[in-house]
Amino acid sequence: MTRRRQEPRPLVLAGFHYVRILLGSAIVALSFNLFLLPNQIAPGGVSGISTIANYALGFEPAYTLWALNIPIFILGLLLLGGFQYGAKTLIGTLFLPLVVFLTKDWVVEVSDPLLGALFGGIGVGLGLGLVFLSNASTGGTDLIAQIVQRFTGLSAGVCVGIIDGLVVVTSAFVFNIELALYALISLFVTTKTIDLVQMGVGYSKIAYIISTQEEEVQKALFQSVDRGVTKLAGYGGYTNKARSVLMCVVNQNEVSRLKQTVKKVDPHAFIVLTNASEVLGEGFKRA
Repeated sequence: MTRRRQEPRPLVLAGFHYVRILLGSAIVALSFNLFLLPNQIAPGGVSGISTIANYALGFEPAYTLWALNIPIFILGLLLLGGFQYGAKTLIGTLFLPLVVFLTKDWVVEVSDPLLGALFGGIGVGLGLGLVFLSNASTGGTDLIAQIVQRFTGLSAGVCVGIIDGLVVVTSAFVFNIELALYALISLFVTTKTIDLVQMGVGYSKIAYIISTQEEEVQKALFQSVDRGVTKLAGYGGYTNKARSVLMCVVNQNEVSRLKQTVKKVDPHAFIVLTNASEVLGEGFKRA
């Protein structure tokens, strides 16, 4: 049920992952410096802890990030494993605080905490989502979230939300309740953006097709839509006779072509379309 495509070269693919890690880390750092830190919004994570430490104790956020990320990185290396994972995560762990340090004097005139929470949350979620796609981390509690995800099966966004919520509660005592509520808004936006980046904006569609001309429909779909078909065993509820059900997974922009193709071959075919939130494999996303 897949479309063939040329496999990317390992070195090119590895290079793409490292570029994505650097880009994602930079986006997280800029979002923190430009929107969250100036508005005293601590939406969880080591960055949230560094915000609290900066205003309460005067510590430089970049130094706090480096200091806390080291033991967390070692823990992730032991539990999530491998030289490749450790190397990629080390890049994110070191590069994010570096960008925070280099851009600490950058200023964007956003004095409204709500705007800071929204755009900061979007930026952090976008950056972390890009890093997670490369099976890496920027260190901090998002690395702990990946450990929790590995052993619980929860989505990355939910794991980040649970862990970082504890930091938000702490910020309520250091700053005030209002800023903590803004931090919750930012945290919510971050978790949704992470899942959006990882799962994609659009949904793929699963088509279940019942037709008396199944062989012709199968060939037509392969030729017209360039998608294969899986046959499922089914029985008619009224006739109790065996009948195959064709299952075909397509992208959203291929749905119209699929329906036209099936109806052209068999005007009486029965088609059921449903959403697939994520599809992994050839012709779709890579795991």
